[in-house]
Amino acid sequence: MARVQDILEAKSDKVHSLAPEDMVINALRLMARENIGSVMVVDDDRLAGLFTERLYARNVFLKGKASPKTALGDVMVREVVTVTPDTTVEECMALMSKKGIRHLPVISEDGVAGIVSIGDLMKRIIQDREFDIEQLVDYIGH
Repeated sequence: MARVQDILEAKSDKVHSLAPEDMVINALRLMARENIGSVMVVDDDRLAGLFTERLYARNVFLKGKASPKTALGDVMVREVVTVTPDTTVEECMALMSKKGIRHLPVISEDGVAGIVSIGDLMKRIIQDREFDIEQLVDYIGH
């Protein structure tokens, strides 16, 4: 059974984060440059919140706020659902489905370890299923 740590090992080691006082425009630029859908908001090496494309649409754009003048701390989600590196992919999928979210920050004993998205989880599930099928084909073929 695949765990979050397996996904993090396959991803880039870089953890993308900004501070609560950073402006929304900085988050949008970072997300565009790195092709990511969320940015963790970190204060003193601790997860303070999460900012996503969905939050931008709902809490900034539709409310007529200016991205260069709005701090992430004013529009981020503060009560963030997190997982640990030992959480299974299946547990993450169930949590995302139940909470209606698409991103899960990963917190380890050392602090923020990374983030997994629903796309990361689906990719891993597909890889695991393809491996299982290959193993069954090999077994039947012998």
